[in-house]
Amino acid sequence: MADDSIAVVDLDRCQPDRCNYECSNFCPPNRTGKECIVTREDHYDDGEPFEGAPDQVWISEEICLGETCGICVEKCPFDAIQIINLPQELEDNPVHRYGDNAFSLYGLPAPGEGRVTGILGPNGIGKTTAVHILADELTPNLGDSATGGDWESVLEEYRGTALQDYLESLLDGDVTVARKPQYVDEIPDQFDGTTRALLEGTDERGVLDELIERVGIEPVVDQDIDTLSGGELQRVALVAALARDADFYFLDEVSPYLDIGQRMTAARLIQEMAEEEDRSMLVVEHDLAILDLLADVIHVGYGEPGAFGVITDPKSVKNGINEYLSGYLENENMRIRQNAIEFEEHAPRSVSTGDVVIEYPGLEKSYGEGEFSLSVESGTIRESEVLGVVGPNGIGKSTFAKLLADRLEPDTGELDASVDISYKPQYVEVDQPMRVDAFLGSIAEDFGTSYWNTEIAQPLQLDRIMDQQLTDLSGGERQRVAIAACLSRDADLYLLDEPSAHLDVEQRVLATSAIRRYAENHDATAMVIDHDIYMIDLLADRLLVFDGEPAVAGHASTPQSMRSGMNDFLSNLDITFRRDERTGRPRINKPESRLDREQKQAGEYYYAPE
Repeated sequence: MADDSIAVVDLDRCQPDRCNYECSNFCPPNRTGKECIVTREDHYDDGEPFEGAPDQVWISEEICLGETCGICVEKCPFDAIQIINLPQELEDNPVHRYGDNAFSLYGLPAPGEGRVTGILGPNGIGKTTAVHILADELTPNLGDSATGGDWESVLEEYRGTALQDYLESLLDGDVTVARKPQYVDEIPDQFDGTTRALLEGTDERGVLDELIERVGIEPVVDQDIDTLSGGELQRVALVAALARDADFYFLDEVSPYLDIGQRMTAARLIQEMAEEEDRSMLVVEHDLAILDLLADVIHVGYGEPGAFGVITDPKSVKNGINEYLSGYLENENMRIRQNAIEFEEHAPRSVSTGDVVIEYPGLEKSYGEGEFSLSVESGTIRESEVLGVVGPNGIGKSTFAKLLADRLEPDTGELDASVDISYKPQYVEVDQPMRVDAFLGSIAEDFGTSYWNTEIAQPLQLDRIMDQQLTDLSGGERQRVAIAACLSRDADLYLLDEPSAHLDVEQRVLATSAIRRYAENHDATAMVIDHDIYMIDLLADRLLVFDGEPAVAGHASTPQSMRSGMNDFLSNLDITFRRDERTGRPRINKPESRLDREQKQAGEYYYAPE
């Protein structure tokens, strides 16, 4: 194989006990007597350590004919093999490779003092690997997994670059690191006690009380950590990281489960620490509006998830995001996606005039005296429309969804019990050891048909996880399966609560496309609750806006047009958006900027006049 190609074997998918080694038997070099594909036991010397099981396969990248052959890829019944031609423009050696036929990372982000560095890219292309290296938790091997890595070689590799000073300081012990984990819902599994007890162990800067007040978690600091919601856990995790006295902060996805106001608060906290205290911030984020506002520079990550990833040199935030959306990286002369991610024109969609699917009366729900209460004005949801639902956390959006889905009983008002609703809850919990294909097959009557594959499986990228156990899936994979399960049921209304959580940008766009297309092609109706403005912008025909006092009382108005709904919603938050002149994507205006003042004066918080 040429130097610009790699072979990757997914050891979690390679199941030799369930196949006849078709990859090896049909491999052209093997048929000429060469040892291109052999078992790991046959390749490694006795006693030599290796990853995987002895009967799993190993592929010689020197002998393999490359992607032009691809017979082993086609013959493997479990999609365990990838033969990939690396981009011709990729001249450097890998920063790190996890082993023979394993994931390779090319390039590292360069943290800078007093600035926020963003990383934008798909899940599974090495962002976390890069952070492990920058935190001195993983010694890079420069692609030589057989001999392991040494920092002397790494320093020589990066001599004269922006990373040299950082890496030398790291090795001298002059750099300390703090990290916020990606999956905050796993925190209760790792800590047993109150929120305060968890946070007090992190207060190295003496700013804990100030941070608690800024992010608004005072009401839960004396609660047990396992009673907190996803949004509360996200803010606790952020406080725990920022309270540490570190030089380098790695913040992995600060936006999941947070409403837009809370995201803005988090962004401002991070910016203040970078600017006022000269601390290095490295943020991985999939909410493009927040990343655009938050970062000073960004690195774009691309590649084949699970196979190889490339981290580009830093770019300006505006150009980096626009290039990523267009699918073409200009400095690298690299096309990373065939189709551009596009946004609607400045004007909102016209309101649907389809038949009424659900007509609900005024509803009220209280959780008891002194507890949260919700009031909902009467409204209608129409055929073939997507109704977006927006509002702060703790304001009753999920309560309303549960009322519609018959998971809760209203105190006043009666819903039509004859309406069939398919419901995806906010938190996707999986506790049954069941394969994905068996799970979805038990729900979808047309499971496996070309139509189901085209409408649901392909847009949600389910092919490679069909034979995995539900309990083994990542947060993003669980989310995609849950969306597929919701859309696979025969229903009058498809109700999805926070479908964007843990999805990267491309997965969000694909999920959005699947939901939108399913509603249009099936004359179906969807209601989507989400905090990602980009997703709501791409999805919704109308908006249902919630306001009130979080955790105390919530109120939902009658569904309204996108323009009036966005104006109501964003005026409560005192936030305005403009549109990027090149891509049409929404961008948050800086507070008190000229555009911010002009749009507020005109009463146009989102669909600003050109």
